[in-house]
Amino acid sequence: QVQLVESGGGLVQAGGSLRLSCAASGRIFSINAMGWYRQAPGKQRQLVATITRGGITNYADSVKGRFTISRDNAKNTMYLQMNSLKPEDTAVYYCNADVMYYSGSRDNYWGQGTQVTVSS
Repeated sequence: QVQLVESGGGLVQAGGSLRLSCAASGRIFSINAMGWYRQAPGKQRQLVATITRGGITNYADSVKGRFTISRDNAKNTMYLQMNSLKPEDTAVYYCNADVMYYSGSRDNYWGQGTQVTVSS
């Protein structure tokens, strides 16, 4: 079994910064793509940013230039540096990982989510 644990959420004023972390644990051979998603109240979950094992990144237009996704493959950990935060960034942030086991099979996992609240 694999677990993804997010941390780093909280309350911040508009214009402030937060850094989210997502640590994967379990019998993992490797992790392919990883990503951050968010869900605001009453809205669907949406993509924030993704990163491949090789470091290729993709961002939602709404966060380009403000958020930076990164990962440490040796630690099976992913990060999201969020700068210039806006009230509309308020949401529960979830991490997602495409995990490969030693058997060669793969599975996709979600973290439990971490709340980010940006006050105006």
